[in-house]
Amino acid sequence: QGTTGSRGIVYNEKGKTVAIDYEEYEQFFPQSGWWEQNGMTVWDVTLRTSRNAIAKAGLTGKDITAIGITNQRETTTLWDKNTGVPVHNSIVWGCRRTADIVAGLKEKGLGEIFNERTGLVLDPTYSGTKIRWVLDNVPAAKEKAANGDLRFGTIDTWLLWNLTKGKVHATDYSNAARTLVFNPYELQWDDTLMDLLDLPRSLFPEVKNSVGTFGVTDPEWFGAEIPITGIAGDQSAALFGQVCFEEGTAKNTYGTSAVPLMFTGDKAPRTKTGLMTVAWGIDGHVEYSMGASILIAGQVIQWLRDKVNIVKTAGETEAMAASLPDNGGVYFVPAFTGLGAPHYNADARGMIIGITAGTTKEQLARAALESMAYQTRDLLEDMAANSGVTLKELKVDGGASQNDWLMQFQADILNCNVIRPKDIETTALGACYLAGLGCGIWKNQDELKGLWEADRIFTPQMDEATREALYSQWKKAVTKSEDWL
Repeated sequence: QGTTGSRGIVYNEKGKTVAIDYEEYEQFFPQSGWWEQNGMTVWDVTLRTSRNAIAKAGLTGKDITAIGITNQRETTTLWDKNTGVPVHNSIVWGCRRTADIVAGLKEKGLGEIFNERTGLVLDPTYSGTKIRWVLDNVPAAKEKAANGDLRFGTIDTWLLWNLTKGKVHATDYSNAARTLVFNPYELQWDDTLMDLLDLPRSLFPEVKNSVGTFGVTDPEWFGAEIPITGIAGDQSAALFGQVCFEEGTAKNTYGTSAVPLMFTGDKAPRTKTGLMTVAWGIDGHVEYSMGASILIAGQVIQWLRDKVNIVKTAGETEAMAASLPDNGGVYFVPAFTGLGAPHYNADARGMIIGITAGTTKEQLARAALESMAYQTRDLLEDMAANSGVTLKELKVDGGASQNDWLMQFQADILNCNVIRPKDIETTALGACYLAGLGCGIWKNQDELKGLWEADRIFTPQMDEATREALYSQWKKAVTKSEDWL
């Protein structure tokens, strides 16, 4: 279940796609910086795409062994447990309406407490302050919460509640860890943080392993009781779908933004920059990862296409970059809305530097592509420094992973292998793998490694001096873009 739409996918016992259905749904932006979705619509669309995928496969609900769920993280829904109806629209992860609540907590000097107890930085992204906003601003919500009649869930929990017709109120460790109220070190909802946000315990779901039986679907939905046996937030699911099970293996999803994640195993690093999160829980054993979002990745190519008309399609950039012997000294820092991790500079703005009278549109296209690779290195180096775990290899998915020139440059600038899988729908594949483990189709993670197939491996070709000269200039360019506002 994604930010802009839902996919229903049927997989077979080899982990191969049999049928797929996709549908987008409406987004609401009631004020500048506010972002909402209708929770009932999210549920309806997700159910419909799931049913459609089963129908496209020529199957019925009785043919389905198990269901896995993966979902946009941090998006927050609160509903009446008696009616199952949300008291307000779902507040999307990217909504900034709780900036004042966050600022108030920081002014009280509470930022460090939240960081110590969650591994996250105090920010409007996470669910905790969104729940507080609903209780403060929706008249019925506070009373329902006080009476124990209100339930909170990230999207996985909301879907699980509906699939089971209110019988199960639960989530997994990877989603709970993104709420700002869950302690990933002690693996429980944190009483101290609930008190600081003044949130009653009755709101919160049971937290379970990512693999195992959460419940069964009501027969009305698919004509059968289908066990739900795997749940993980989208980035954890993508890491799982890429079978990154060894310390130092990483994945990067190149979309509008990009989200690199590196598996750190049993290590739960304490980091001031909020990079640590739970990867998943299996058989009572929780493992961890480091990750954060690059705010602008594929969007920089959309900008070249839609705003300055340098390219007609994103695919053209590959040939444009490959036609040049080098970048001509041109660097593009796409800080359109500031710099995210690991720089955290909201006052930075986008910048193209190194331009001369001889600069061409091909060089601009190449600089835009290079920016994705440099930003990925920025984050992965920060993860390694904070965790003490060395990067071994990077597995890639998402739209820009199809650009061979970019993937080769990524391997060169990281000095490690970049591996593209045959199935780039790795987020959904991760949900499939989790559910398959949970219902016994596969016995262990080693079996999953045998299913996963590489499409192409990009090996580093660049010499050390060139690599470090390029990256040094990139870092210089980033410093020039900072504090523009």
